[in-house]
This record gives sequence, C-alpha cells and structure tokens, in this order.
Amino acid sequence: MRWVPVIGLEVHCQLGTRTKLFCGCAVQFGAPPNSLTCPVCTAQPGALPVLNREALDLAVRAALALGCDVREQSKFDRKHYFYCDLPKGYQISQYDQPYCQGGGITLSNGRRIRLTRIHMEEDAGKAIHDRGGTTLVDLNRAGVPLIESVTEADVTSAAEAVEYLTTLKAILQYVGVSDCDMEKGELRCDVNISMRPEGEAWRTKVEIKNLNSFRFVEAAIEYEARRQVEAYESGDPARFPVQETRLWDPAKNATRTMRSKESAHDYRYFPEPDLLPVTIAKAEIERLRGCIPELPHARRERYQKELGLSAYDAGVLTSSRALADFFEAVARLSQRPKEAANWIGNDLAREFADESFGVLDVDAMAMKPHDLSELLRLLEEGAVNVAGARKVLRVLMKDGGRPRELVKTLGLEQVQDEGQLEAWCREALVGKDKVVLDVKAGKEQALNALLGPVMKASKGTANPERVKAILLRLVQSS
Repeated sequence: MRWVPVIGLEVHCQLGTRTKLFCGCAVQFGAPPNSLTCPVCTAQPGALPVLNREALDLAVRAALALGCDVREQSKFDRKHYFYCDLPKGYQISQYDQPYCQGGGITLSNGRRIRLTRIHMEEDAGKAIHDRGGTTLVDLNRAGVPLIESVTEADVTSAAEAVEYLTTLKAILQYVGVSDCDMEKGELRCDVNISMRPEGEAWRTKVEIKNLNSFRFVEAAIEYEARRQVEAYESGDPARFPVQETRLWDPAKNATRTMRSKESAHDYRYFPEPDLLPVTIAKAEIERLRGCIPELPHARRERYQKELGLSAYDAGVLTSSRALADFFEAVARLSQRPKEAANWIGNDLAREFADESFGVLDVDAMAMKPHDLSELLRLLEEGAVNVAGARKVLRVLMKDGGRPRELVKTLGLEQVQDEGQLEAWCREALVGKDKVVLDVKAGKEQALNALLGPVMKASKGTANPERVKAILLRLVQSS
C-alpha cells in the first residue's frame, strides 16, 4: 500500500510597519518587556482600535505579488479564545470576508501550490514559560500586524513545503512587505497534515505548531508522516490519529500533543463592532500594483535569457532583492555580467561564509557596486591578478576604499616588466629537466609545477597566464 501525504500550510508574516495594527505603539524587536504598549493593545476599557493604513497597503502588495484577487470590501471579526497573552479575550482577525483570495506559487517541478486566502490580523503577546512555575507575559508584540496566508492541501512532501516557504519568503522580502526574520518571529508556519492510502478519501488532519525554521518544518512533516502511517498500519483504532494540535519538540525530534483541534464555532466569530468594513478602491489597488518590483522568478528567467547565466547562478543572485540589485549595478557599470555573477556568487559568497560576515547580506558590507566594478576592470587590465583581487575584495567588504589605491597600498600591482618576468621564469627552470622534457613531449600541464616558484619569487605579483606563456616559450626554444 502506498501512503500519500496531504499537506496544507498556514504562514503568519509580520508586516514591516512602524506601528501596530490598531494603535500608535511602535513595532520594535528586543525592546524592554511591556514598554511598547497602550490602552488599546492592553485592552483597557473604552479604548478603541483604529486601522493602520500602512499595514493595509503592505498586505495588498503581498496579495498582488502572489497573484491573489484583492477584494474591494472586507471586514474584521473577533476570534474568541482565552489565553494569558491575549488581553482582550479575543483576537481581531478576518473570518468570512478576508481582504483577498486565490493566488499561489509555482514550484520548480511545475506543480502549483494554490492559496485559499490571505487575511489580516493582530498578533498576540508573548508568554514566557521558562521561569520555573511562573509564566510571564510581554505585550510588546500584542497588536503587531500580521497577514496569514493559507494554502490548499496541494503540498505533497516536506521538500515541496520547504521550497514553497523559501519562495514565499523571497517574494515577501522583494516587495518590501517584511524582513521575514524567523529568529525574530517575523515568519512563522503551521502545518496541517494527514496521510491516506493512494486513491482513498482524506483521513484525519493534524496541525503542527512551533515551527520557526524551515529545517523544523521539514523534520516535523517527515516525522508526523511516519507516525501516522505507523499508527494506521498497527490496526489498533486506539492509536489512530485524532484531530488535534501538536507541537514540534526539536530536542526530541518529535511532535507531541498540545490540545484538541478547535473548529470555527469554538472561536465564536462575529463582526468587529468597533471597526468599519474595509474599502479599497480599484484605483488604489492598481496604484499598489504599480509598486510591485520585478519578482525573483522573473529575474531568474531574465538573467538566464538575456545575460546567459546558468540556472544556479541566477538562483543565487536572486535569493534576495538587495543582492540582485547589487549584481545588476555591478554588471551595468562593468559591462561584464558573467564576471560580476562569478565574483558575487563565488568569491563574495565565500567571504560571507566567513564568520566575520555571516549571511550573504550586501547591505552589511562597506563595498559598493562601483567598487567591485572597478576591481573587475583592474583584473581585465592586468593591473592585479585573481589572488590579489581577492585580497582587495576582503578589504573592500570590511573597510571600503578605492580598489586601484588598495592594489598599490597592498603591494599587489602586477609586474609588467617582461624582462623581470622572464628572469623569474629562467630561475624556476633551473634543474627542472624532467619538466622541460614533459612539456616538449606535449604535456603542457607540467608547467604548473613551475608556477609556484615564480609566484613565490614575485610575491604574488606575476600574472599566471603571462608566466605560463613565457615558460612555454623558454622551454620550446631550449
């Protein structure tokens, strides 16, 4: 019997607004507990919500980037549940009239993951349970604007889930909706999964929460799929999955029961009486559509078709909007797109892999596009070799500067004197009769054994290609 996973994803994304969804409190990660609160987000009697227009604009931009149908009219609802991090006893969300529907993301295998809807809502506070028997609550996060995107049950594997989430994150970052920093809780995912024999009806669905990294999403799906299949194949109805919410426990690499899964009627939804229905004019929707930049998949295709880049290089360069913008600026200034792609995708990425830089964040370095384009010109002119250019690159990334001046300051200028280069080559040939014989026998790669001594003698300032040419000439004329 072949078991088939049925997976849907619910993704909460914190919008990159300056203030909360229904009040003027600032949105700031890491502020002292309960320092960013007011009567509205702490649910004081008589305090009334006012919708943040910036949050609505960002939500619409996200919807348009994902191909959703934005409704001209939607409304907010009260979603009731009791927990210590929800001071009102209800969350302002959207139930039966969300601001958009439809849309989706196409994966690299051609399969499309459809979106059911995206709705706006406010975040809850943060409960802190690591103080022994005491639970503390920080309401700085209460009222922060969120969008929750809900997919159809189109995902068929953990790998597809991760690809969908990676693509979604990139799109939201590209359109400036959110930084999507998962370590700060700006992007959070819940997974709904059930297993069924191929060709049979869907079975009981289980929700998994506490997934704050793509690695956890992948591991949780794989574990839960195994758990459900083992339970069904045991033949014991007492072990069969029940409709519930489970938590991912990264310490045990397993899911565990959190609570029974609620249904919509458990939340007693009803329209939010303190907020008018939300109306968005068609003209406003079109204005926001015009703010959508070229999205990652479109850039990847253009880089491959127009610039001749490989699919891999195009994927690396479009992994963030800032990186893609940086590459395009370097390619335009240098008129050498393939060289720019190679240096950014390989050498720059290698330097960022160093712990002194961390992730590939071009905004975190001192080097600007014109600096790298000038360095590429120096390479083309033969003013510096590749090894020297890499040394200059490290300095530019950390401290900035002018590439040509750095080449001189660091003593990396390539020797142009043909006589000096030939002298070093002749010195390297002394006592290397076997190399000479091998080269004359057609094994030109044997010359590589002589490059090291020449580069050492020149302190890295000799051009390897020119050195090879001189060595070959000297050997052939001997």
